[in-house]
Amino acid sequence: MLIQDLEVVLKVAEFRSITAAATSLDMRVATASAAVKRVEASVGAELFIRTTRQLKISPAGERYLPQCDQALQLLASAKQNVREDIDDIEGEIRVSLSSDLGRNVVTPWLDDFLANHPNVALRSNISDSNIDFYRDSVDMALRYGSPTDASMYGFKICNVPRLICASPSYIEDNGAPNTLEELKQHNGLFYQLHDIVQDEWRFSHGEQSQKVKLKGNRSSNDGDLVRRWCISGQGIAIKSCLDMADDLLNKRVITLMPEYKPTPTELWLVCPSRQSITPTVRLLRDFLREQTREVLLQLVDAKLIDKSVLK
Repeated sequence: MLIQDLEVVLKVAEFRSITAAATSLDMRVATASAAVKRVEASVGAELFIRTTRQLKISPAGERYLPQCDQALQLLASAKQNVREDIDDIEGEIRVSLSSDLGRNVVTPWLDDFLANHPNVALRSNISDSNIDFYRDSVDMALRYGSPTDASMYGFKICNVPRLICASPSYIEDNGAPNTLEELKQHNGLFYQLHDIVQDEWRFSHGEQSQKVKLKGNRSSNDGDLVRRWCISGQGIAIKSCLDMADDLLNKRVITLMPEYKPTPTELWLVCPSRQSITPTVRLLRDFLREQTREVLLQLVDAKLIDKSVLK
């Protein structure tokens, strides 16, 4: 049963005339009559009593049509609410972003988001530190890794491969490693998390899981700084493909040892609770999914990552 048919039936009930209903709806009388017959066939009862002089609502119609009218009003209200959520969102987005992804990738996206939604304001918290929603002035956090706190609520944005990266100048001066033993001879650029230097790198190689501990003369708790060191030729780093996408596509860095795959991660938009999920959050979630998919598609087309990441 089509919604349009129900609308015709309600117009017929209002005017007590198929002809008048058809005129009101700007359609042929035969079309309106066919709509009434389809609804009656679906209900299994005649909704109108037809005589040569008039059309009356049947007892079945008296029971059915008021509820039908309520249902259509509810659907119209729901549709309007969705449109208002999408078109007229307003308020402040208070979001926490990691240093590298947030500063170099997501911030330009958010500029476009604000341009499309002029009633929205942005308060951006750029930090690689863990966010405390009850201490920090943020409503959501865009972070690598799924939420570990069961009380939080999150949306997965995308899968994120991680890659072994170095600049062409570093490889020209130091050569490209092909094995883990050769990798150990190179200068590692390390990310520091919770005061722990991430100098032990784990890989999947075929069906095996392997790890190697590297030495290096640089580490930082700021992911963007590790990226800058890598671009400037200071050593080899493991980085998210999203963080390095523009550098990879413009050949400021290259990937190494493609058969050795660092442990992948996921990008999540995390909120403190289900109650904090607003229409703006949902719209931003969908927007981020679209933007990340576009970047991942570019990397797939450039044969820098496998297309399976898009599943």
